[in-house]
Amino acid sequence: MDDAPSAPPVRRSARVRAPELAGRGGWLNTGGAAYTLAGLRGRVVLLDFWTFCCVNCLHVVDELRELEERHRDTLVVIGVHSPKFPHETDHAAVADAVERYSVTHPVLDDPELTTWTQYAVRAWPTLVVVDPEGYVVATYSGEGHVPEIERLVTELEAEHAAKGTLRRGDLPHTPPEPEPTVLRFPGKVLRLPSSGTFLVTDTTRHQVVELAEDGETVLRRFGSGGRGLEDGPPGRARFQEPQGLALLPDGAVVVADTVNHALRRLDPESGEVTTLAGTGSPWRPGDATDGPARAVNLSSPWDVTVWQGKVWIAMAGIHQLWSCDPVAGTVAREAGTGGEQLVDGPAKEALFAQPSGLAVTADGLWVADSESSALRRLGPDGTVRTAVGAGLFAFGYQDGPADGALFQHPLGVTALPDGSLAVSDTYNHALRRYDPATGEVTTLATDLREPSGAVVVGEDVVVVESARHRLTRLRLPAVVFGSPEARRSVTEVAVGPVHLDVVFTPPPGQKLDTRDGPATRLLVSASPPTLLRSGEGAGSDLSRALETDPAVGQGVLHVVATAAACDADPEVRHPACHVHRREWRLPVRPVVGGTDRLALELSGADGVNRPDGADGADGADGADGAGGAGPAPPGQAPYPSL
Repeated sequence: MDDAPSAPPVRRSARVRAPELAGRGGWLNTGGAAYTLAGLRGRVVLLDFWTFCCVNCLHVVDELRELEERHRDTLVVIGVHSPKFPHETDHAAVADAVERYSVTHPVLDDPELTTWTQYAVRAWPTLVVVDPEGYVVATYSGEGHVPEIERLVTELEAEHAAKGTLRRGDLPHTPPEPEPTVLRFPGKVLRLPSSGTFLVTDTTRHQVVELAEDGETVLRRFGSGGRGLEDGPPGRARFQEPQGLALLPDGAVVVADTVNHALRRLDPESGEVTTLAGTGSPWRPGDATDGPARAVNLSSPWDVTVWQGKVWIAMAGIHQLWSCDPVAGTVAREAGTGGEQLVDGPAKEALFAQPSGLAVTADGLWVADSESSALRRLGPDGTVRTAVGAGLFAFGYQDGPADGALFQHPLGVTALPDGSLAVSDTYNHALRRYDPATGEVTTLATDLREPSGAVVVGEDVVVVESARHRLTRLRLPAVVFGSPEARRSVTEVAVGPVHLDVVFTPPPGQKLDTRDGPATRLLVSASPPTLLRSGEGAGSDLSRALETDPAVGQGVLHVVATAAACDADPEVRHPACHVHRREWRLPVRPVVGGTDRLALELSGADGVNRPDGADGADGADGADGAGGAGPAPPGQAPYPSL
């Protein structure tokens, strides 16, 4: 039999000396070593310019795994982390992402885009091949280039082996030891109504975990814990970085098996896992967008929900919404062209940007559109409209009217009892609320480490704190239930300087927990934002100098106070930790002669508090609660009651 014709040589760019590697954040996965291109001379070097918010970058990380293994003694892959969002400049967050996504090669943290600029990179992801003599020979943008890169690497190996300029040998992979937590970077949460227990996707461990009603005790684990796409009973089935969960009418659960590009069906009774949709291969341009569910490729399904009798899929990898009909065994594209942008209009003409969270209300299907930092809605009329958000680079932290409000890469959205939405504002470490009735965005909770999803349980909301590896239970504000205590009378405050004090005294047997930094946090914002000339923002001091603007007339002060305390008994080796949190919405009107001091009491010694971020259970200590007047500091008159 004749040999098959060989592939043509890979086209290379003109050889240019590769700039040296530099990044203020330093190196990860190297055991403290700092690599240089000069020190790697003799190896083929592949630079992967990525950022951890970018699903296409995560696709490349997965595409490179087999290439790295096949050429481990000649090829060195180096990830150059090049951030888009402010949160991604935090070195600890980059380290978390390296563990979360099982990146096993060296990573240079370049928060100021130094190396990115030196290589004239313009897009995420970008791959640059450097030959063993230190010259750039090829550059690729986007995903799906690994076959061509492997051909180039093979050519370079042969060429430089013949020249004597190829050096072989592995680089050690030295990741830090992960903490022994019950969950590891969990993704989404679902409450099983039949038992009251929680299902959580334990993303980094490739499992689905059932937790007891306390949100902590492990009852069962589904999945062997190894990467793979395998059906079967709980101990044999395998997932890859699962995320979203949805309950089917028959009691089964749909799992968005993200890196397997598949939907799985989990039977909570037997624990049996089967594949509902997807082939295990990622969707590529030209592939079908509808047809038999097991024959059509999907692309990083990140969340799922049931709406209009079908399972709806946030297809993050190709910026679309799809549906799956489990009865008919079919899938179909429902919304999004596949382009990455924020464009409203008829569903199939609209553009999304990495949709990552779904929720259903009477108004339609709500979408956390993460890369555009937006909250979108697909209405029953088939039209996509943006509620909050302005584009791919419009992000930040701002409460107030929706047209000026800002999120930062939200990954989850949850329907609340009154028809409003809780947005897991992931990179702002906050849970925000959007009220369609008023068009206002407010803050429900802060100091949540990368919240990625939430579920309502009675009067509480249980939040997935992904980067704290746990579920956190918070009391929902009374306004969500339309309680009268949410409607406060207007307080007349002074024109100009106003002093705000939040009083907190730890309960008996507790002390402020300062082991990891300040134990308290105060966040102040206003609606409209112009109500305050100064004093808005976050800080660790529970006192704040504010300045009001009388020209605004009337507005609302949003105050969120948090205090961390731990058991004070010195004999206890591992003291329990408690988070005391409260939120107030204070209608105020700046007037001449109004009070220049406001006092709020964050209940501690005299109030009812619950651990793990829950607010008081007495009905008056929830967010937006009535709040009593705090005691005056020594030498001052009592503050007016709020």
